[in-house]
Amino acid sequence: MAMAMRTAASRVAAAGPCGLRGLFSTLTSTSPFIPPPSNQADNNRPPPAEPSDNLFVSGLSKRTTTEGLREAFAKFGEVVDARVVTDRTSGYSKGFGFVRYATLEDAAEGIKGMDGKFLDGWVIFAEYARPRQPLPGNNAGPSSYQPGYGSSYGRRSPPLLLLLLVHY
Repeated sequence: MAMAMRTAASRVAAAGPCGLRGLFSTLTSTSPFIPPPSNQADNNRPPPAEPSDNLFVSGLSKRTTTEGLREAFAKFGEVVDARVVTDRTSGYSKGFGFVRYATLEDAAEGIKGMDGKFLDGWVIFAEYARPRQPLPGNNAGPSSYQPGYGSSYGRRSPPLLLLLLVHY
């Protein structure tokens, strides 16, 4: 019995990796459940940003503050400005921020020093920030959709009883 279990175990070990990952890694692309591998994800990735003194930092913990971000990046050069982007309504961090250095050299050192490192228990990623894309339209006037504008929904006339009481 023990001999049979040893031979079965040796066959499984020789077949390749075990577990769910091993099961799925042995399937070929001819399986109807797994699409063939493609490099489409690489084709959709935008080219790297041009070097600038402004860095985009992602992967921030919800506990990371603007001051904590500034202190972490100040070890690698003169930080002009640092900002953790927060949600308008809740005030909590959105998990990313920006750090602006005085020079391009300091910014490059900041990326080398902090990209892939831990900050407040989370691995963060630092890269050159991309310039903000202009929004479509002129953004000068009111938007075309304004809830409640021009309709009676949301605006109710005073009850008739209140009108009668005010009248007397």
